[in-house]
Amino acid sequence: MEKKIVVKAGFHQRNFCPVSCDVEENLGNAKLVDLGKNQEIPCQFENGKLSWIVENLEKGEEKKYLLSDGIAQEFPKIELEKKEDTVDIKINNNLFTTYHFGKNWARPFLNPAIGPTGKSLLRELFDKPEPPDHDHIHHRGILSVFGDINGADCWSEEEGHGFTRHNSFKEVFSGSVYGKITAENSWLSKEEKKLLTEIRTMRFYNISEIRIIDFEVTFKTTEGKVTFGDTKEGGIIAVRMATPLRGDRNGKIENGYGGIAENETWGKRAPWCDYSGPVDSEKLGLAVFDNPNNFRYPTYWHVRNYGLMTANPFALSYYYNDKNRNGSHTVEANKEFKFSYRIYIHKGDAQEGNVAESFNNYISPPEVEIK
Repeated sequence: MEKKIVVKAGFHQRNFCPVSCDVEENLGNAKLVDLGKNQEIPCQFENGKLSWIVENLEKGEEKKYLLSDGIAQEFPKIELEKKEDTVDIKINNNLFTTYHFGKNWARPFLNPAIGPTGKSLLRELFDKPEPPDHDHIHHRGILSVFGDINGADCWSEEEGHGFTRHNSFKEVFSGSVYGKITAENSWLSKEEKKLLTEIRTMRFYNISEIRIIDFEVTFKTTEGKVTFGDTKEGGIIAVRMATPLRGDRNGKIENGYGGIAENETWGKRAPWCDYSGPVDSEKLGLAVFDNPNNFRYPTYWHVRNYGLMTANPFALSYYYNDKNRNGSHTVEANKEFKFSYRIYIHKGDAQEGNVAESFNNYISPPEVEIK
């Protein structure tokens, strides 16, 4: 079997852009050759889709590939190493991030998130809150949290808080293009009564120059209808930045509509939000991209100068300072409520890190033709 594949950049520069296409054949082995370079490149086949990374494609240009089912070259993989209550994710044998899912934590999270220069962009973990930097102990890294699930506090770690408990892994695998974790979790009240089921899928891409995680959360109302309350305390995806990146230190908050700093970004809608600044001698940033299929896209952002950045589309009465605007949302029993985001870690600020172009790669990837 041989097929030619053409990727068309369209109106945008494509750098380190994950792409995929549907392939009718069930490929046990997939070999992909960049015909322009006459060079085999890493590719990965899963559930009828072939995936690879377009590293550099100028706007208006196209790139041609040859796909065959021959014996593929061995490429370095992004390695996922499962331990008792963590999964380490490594790129080029170096730690990128760790997924913590043990019962010693109130809920699962990712920490650290080590960028392309070897520095983590997330605040370090600690045992107890101590001013001035160890505030909000529940800001554990990158996680999914919300402060009002049928009245239960699944956001904080204050007295009476709820929990998110790991049930099982559906998938944990390494790959030459991406590694993947799919986990089933239960969201619980303070009495540990089950509120809903969550399926969390995280794809970690095998790219050295930047870092990309696709983060998907699907809530299943297995226990009856669920109301996501109107509260600012939460984020379907939430990130706590490293202390040097705080907006009240040397950090910079920017959003997709040109808003800068907390005053212009908190409670505002935008397709993406970015936090950047110096970590030691390196200038680094982390952006979260909203997905057009998400509820109330573009989302509202609960983003603070002290380093918090969350996508929270529910807190309308807070954002508009109007108690008559109720942002709560009820999902009926036995339904699904899905959210998708991309985490993009880069050098420099949002402009230097090409955040806007990378967001476009996420929501409008290049056209792929199979011939």
